[in-house]
Order: sequence, then structure tokens, then C-alpha cells
Amino acid sequence: MKSGRTGLNLAALLAAISLLALSGCGGGGSGPSGVASSTTCDLASQDNWLRSYMQDWYFWSGASPNPDPTGYDTLQKYFDALLFTGSGAVPADRWSYISDSASYNQFFQEGTTLGYGIFVNGLELQLPLKLRFVEAQSPAASQGLARGDVILAVNGRPAAELIAANDFSALNPSQQGDTLTLQIASGAGSRNVTLTAANYTLTPVPVARVLTLANGSRAGYLVVKDFITQAETPLATAFQDFRAARATELILDLRYNGGGRISTANVLASLMAGSAQDGKLFTRLSYSAKQSSHNTGYTLSASAPGFSRVVVLTGQRTCSASELIVNGLKPYLQVVTVGETSCGKPFGFNPATSCDKTFSAVNFEALNSRNEGRYYDGIAATCKVAENFSGQLGDPSETLTAAAASYLQSGTCPAVATVATRSARELSTSRRTANSSREPGVWSDMWAD
Repeated sequence: MKSGRTGLNLAALLAAISLLALSGCGGGGSGPSGVASSTTCDLASQDNWLRSYMQDWYFWSGASPNPDPTGYDTLQKYFDALLFTGSGAVPADRWSYISDSASYNQFFQEGTTLGYGIFVNGLELQLPLKLRFVEAQSPAASQGLARGDVILAVNGRPAAELIAANDFSALNPSQQGDTLTLQIASGAGSRNVTLTAANYTLTPVPVARVLTLANGSRAGYLVVKDFITQAETPLATAFQDFRAARATELILDLRYNGGGRISTANVLASLMAGSAQDGKLFTRLSYSAKQSSHNTGYTLSASAPGFSRVVVLTGQRTCSASELIVNGLKPYLQVVTVGETSCGKPFGFNPATSCDKTFSAVNFEALNSRNEGRYYDGIAATCKVAENFSGQLGDPSETLTAAAASYLQSGTCPAVATVATRSARELSTSRRTANSSREPGVWSDMWAD
């Protein structure tokens, strides 16, 4: 079991050792329990290494295809050929992926990323095309762009054309110095904004404030976008502030949280649950039969009071480690979800590095203390509320924030407009099989660090 601060410090130590291994091997490194990387980086060697790794560590090893690598002209094609194709109630693997190690480590280890800092409502494939989120320390923020801005064109290409083609790849730069020109609606006309790609520091906890509800009670409101270690200090500060303000309710905004480190999710869950739940199991990681000796758990660790009820704002981008918060706390707190069904990713990884690639192939499934999980189609919202991508996060009049506040006062779902959306499975499958760059800067992960 990984519990309390001892477990978290051990996780940090292991992460540091992993970083040293990466830097010392010139892009090599190790995966779960010291899995060695390929000694050479030609395609044949990488294919053979990948085949062996998947046979040993893949969650569906023995139930997934095991083709000979001959005939596959790229590593990605061979990786896809090795993935589980589904059986009974368990769908085909749409969660495993390969990433560039430098970008992966930059995001999850260093807390920085390359980009313009803009996030759009691309998954919805509907007009108007809006900025749903802008990173606080990004080039976009420095140019005054903000959530709710309407994009009319990207590099001269109309928004309607981008949506029809389902192609938002222009929003992902290849290198520092790349430029992007956006035509933004402005009053009755428009204005052009040119952004230059840069490495910027992530702000994983961009909003933490106390809301005074109409009935006079106070609610802590918190946006957590990324579960990285850089989030842990601002999380602790936010909950200290909530207690100092005598907040009796909590609204946790995970609508744009794609996940990350389980250890950081455990820190947040512990702060939410508080001392009343200290020492109880947050989540259990269950590996394949071949690797069952690695089954482990994370326990809640808190010395200060928490909350008995929490409203979590969710949507189709609430994924992986962020879904753990909802599933892991259900046995202990009243957890109400407001928004839309989450993405549906109850699996996670011990990423393995070989040459310049990081392989996030499913290694385990995550279950709560009641052995619940397997939400392949996502976690349905208690109160289904459609987002309109306008209004600043945490503003009492913003759609999901207002709905959460209403629930906290009435105990019933508010009568607000809802819309039909594609299922979590359809959305997640389309993200893997189509252009993965359609929404910029998005990582979906549940990393057992």
C-alpha cells in the first residue's frame, strides 16, 4: 500500500531516479520494475523490444494479438497491431499510446510544455469555435486572449472548414518560434492575433476561490487542470484558505483535467476527504495475472478536516486520474457530478521508455475500495448540464458553476438546458484513430508513479 507522506516521498524518490536514468542513458531508461530499453534504435530492434515488453507487461497479454513485426513499416503501426481488440463487455484498447519522451517528460516531470496555450472546443465539432481555456503563463495569455473568445479563422482557414474536416492540427506547434494567426470576433468585426510558440510553465491549479452562495453558506471552488507534482503546493494552500474562510461546501472543477500522476490525485483526494477518512483505501491498482505481484494501493492521508459532500464538474475531457477522484471517493463522501459524462478511462500506465519514445501501454486497471471501476463508457453526470464555453471559470454566473451552486443549496439538479453529445466511447475511439492533434496540448494519463 502507498499511504500518507511516506508513500508520496517514496514515489518522488523513484521519479527522481527514473529521471537520472533517462539523462544518463541518452534517451534510454527503464519501464516498470527496471525494464531495460532497446540497446539499438533501428526499427527491427524497436519492434522486437516492443513485442517482448507487451508480452511481459501489457494488461491484456495473452488475450491480445501477437503478430510478427515483419511487414510493419513504422513502430506506430506495429504498436497498434499489438493492442487488445476487445472481448465481451471490455472494449478494444483505445487508451494506449506512444509519445515523444522529451515532450512527455517536459509536461509530467518539469511542469512545462511547448505550445501557444490555447484550448478549443474541438471535440464538439460545432460552431462557434471558441477558446475554452487559456494557460495563464502562455503566449496566448500574454496577447490578451481569454476563455469565450470566438475564433473565426486559423491561419486564414475558416473555423467552419476546420470543424468540417475535424482538423485542428495547426494549433499544435512543431517547435519554438512557429507562429499561428487567429482571426478573433470583436464586436461587429474581428481582429487578428499572431502567437509565437514557446515553452511555458503550466499552471495546474489556475483558480482557487471562495464563493458565497445565495443562502449565505460558503463554498470552496477549485480548478485542477493537471495532476503533476507542481500542483501539490497550491492544492494545500487552497484547502488552508477554504478552512480559514469556513467554507462548508466544495466545488471541484475537473472538466478539463486529463489526469496525470496518481500520487497527486491521491494528495487532492486526501485533502477533500480529510482526517475522518485517514488511512482508508483511495484506489487499488490491479495488474495482469503475470504481474499480479505488483498490485498495489494508494491510501488517503490527512490530518485536517475535509468535506462530507463535494460537487465535481465533469465533461468528456475529465479523464483517467481525474476520474479516480470521483470513483475513489464515492465510498466515503457524497460525490455529485455536474456537467457531462467523463471520458471513460479506468486504466493506467507505468510508462516504459526506449530510445526517444515513451510507451504508455495499459498496465493495470484502477478500482475503489468497493472493487468498483470499469467505467468504460465514462462516469455519467448526476446532473447533466451542457457547457457553453463562455464565462470565466469560477464566476458564479458561469453555467456549470451556477448549476453546482444551485445543487448545493437545493439538493436537486437545476432545470438547465442540456444537449445530446457523442458517447464517451465514440469520442475516445475517434481521438485515437483520427488526428490526435485536433485539440492542442491535451494529455490523458493515469501514471502510477
